[in-house]
Amino acid sequence: MVVLVQTWDLHLEGCQSLKDKRSVLKSLKADLRRRLNLAVAEVEHQDLWQRAGLAAAAIGGERRVAEEILREADRMIEAADGVRIIDTTVRTA
Repeated sequence: MVVLVQTWDLHLEGCQSLKDKRSVLKSLKADLRRRLNLAVAEVEHQDLWQRAGLAAAAIGGERRVAEEILREADRMIEAADGVRIIDTTVRTA
């Protein structure tokens, strides 16, 4: 069994308040949980309106499986309205 943790540093272009940010992130995290069965949390920049740090953990029987799940998460985040990926890292947990 392999556990991979990916973090994303995000720019949330349209957010003008923490309430806007919370709405965007709540929807994005729910989609990642529902579609990919990931454990997702906001881990950085909680006090900034237009920045966010998300982390997600993927578990697979093989490394290839967990990597594919995280690649799909990348695609979902890139496709989200008003969200731009600044940086990302993947590590083995």
